[in-house]
Amino acid sequence: QVQLVESGGGLVQAGGSLRLSCAVLGRTLSTYGWFRQAPGKEREFVAAITRSSGNTYYGDSVKGRFTISRDNAKNTVYLQMNSLKPEDTAVYYCAATSSYGLRSRTSSYDYWGQGTQVTVSS
Repeated sequence: QVQLVESGGGLVQAGGSLRLSCAVLGRTLSTYGWFRQAPGKEREFVAAITRSSGNTYYGDSVKGRFTISRDNAKNTVYLQMNSLKPEDTAVYYCAATSSYGLRSRTSSYDYWGQGTQVTVSS
């Protein structure tokens, strides 16, 4: 049984930073991703990383501001978010799949966390 547990969300002022963590419990998987969903909007791809090589891929709206990383020893994935903007406000979800390869579609991921709220005030 795979379980993804996110933490690190909260309230921050515009221009600030937050780091989200996603603990992967149960077994290791091949590719991890972060998505976000604002009220009334579809779930949006944020970033992805492969467990073995550490290759990364970012959504256009966060390139240059967010960094995804992983600690294989801790089976944990991180999302460092800098220069936050009010439009980054959303529930952030960690996702994982046993398939190898960077991917941005929600349908490509098999496992999801419960989400953590990030609110950026102006």
